[in-house]
Amino acid sequence: MTPQQSPAPPPEPAPEPAPTTATAAESYEERHVHSVYESIAPHFSSTRHKPWPLVAGFLCAQPPGAVGLDVGCGNGKYLGVNPDVVVLGSDRSAALVALARERGWEDRDRDRGGAVAAASEAVAVADGLALPFRVGGGGSGGGDGGSGTRRDAGVDFVICVAVVHHLSTRERRVEAVRALLECLREDGRALVYVWALEQGSSRRGWDEGADQDQLVPWVMRTSNKANKPRAKKKRKDDDSDGGGDKEPTAAAGDANGDRTYQRYYHLYRKGELEEDVVAAGGTALDSGYEKDNWWVIAGRKDVSPLPPPPPAGSP
Repeated sequence: MTPQQSPAPPPEPAPEPAPTTATAAESYEERHVHSVYESIAPHFSSTRHKPWPLVAGFLCAQPPGAVGLDVGCGNGKYLGVNPDVVVLGSDRSAALVALARERGWEDRDRDRGGAVAAASEAVAVADGLALPFRVGGGGSGGGDGGSGTRRDAGVDFVICVAVVHHLSTRERRVEAVRALLECLREDGRALVYVWALEQGSSRRGWDEGADQDQLVPWVMRTSNKANKPRAKKKRKDDDSDGGGDKEPTAAAGDANGDRTYQRYYHLYRKGELEEDVVAAGGTALDSGYEKDNWWVIAGRKDVSPLPPPPPAGSP
């Protein structure tokens, strides 16, 4: 090395291969998903404020009085988007649920004293594969102990944003989608968002041919001040749940003495999310791509196709 050359940064660790069995998957996800979000919850929450436009449109398209679920609600930013519907939230992370409860997430733009459920009652800690909301909408048994006569007893809608891609085997991802469908009444709809493999225009540069199972670093600064959100002009999508969030690389973070957490993601290829919906016993009513994410609106096999939701803010 000549005096003018800088030392090469340390290589990033080789990714731990994704598991192939259910038992291994649970342990893997505990290390690379659940424990990570418990550790980074306040910092993560500080970067998640603005709803996705299509998700907000889906929520605002629901009729007054509709009841729905936000599975994987995080800090609860979607719970108050439409003040005319009831949304119950759940998340596997107790730390994120606590933040959602603390903030309340009533509609901050609303100044009309309508009744709103207490945050402590509207948000619960729950595993996406064992939801406490299965009240009779799905499966062969329905909600009546197996007679199949109460398939309309579920909720009107479900949203599940940036959750299913954290499950490390296809069987578990399909089961997660099935759990969402089982919460729905017969004509209900579920909106699901996942990270896309096709991110050729993003900073990460993932695209067709890349490994679909990735460990994505989240770097926590050594100083608390450094972990606070910075007051700077942000791009429109800076706090989105998409694959374009700007965390430093693991090597850069470790070189600065910061702590790096590795989050597991399964990057969905085009058409794969719809395949999982079908495998879960549902049907894809609409689907598309938005900012490094694939999304699908899913329902039961016997649900008639419905028009896509209007953009957020539409009358």
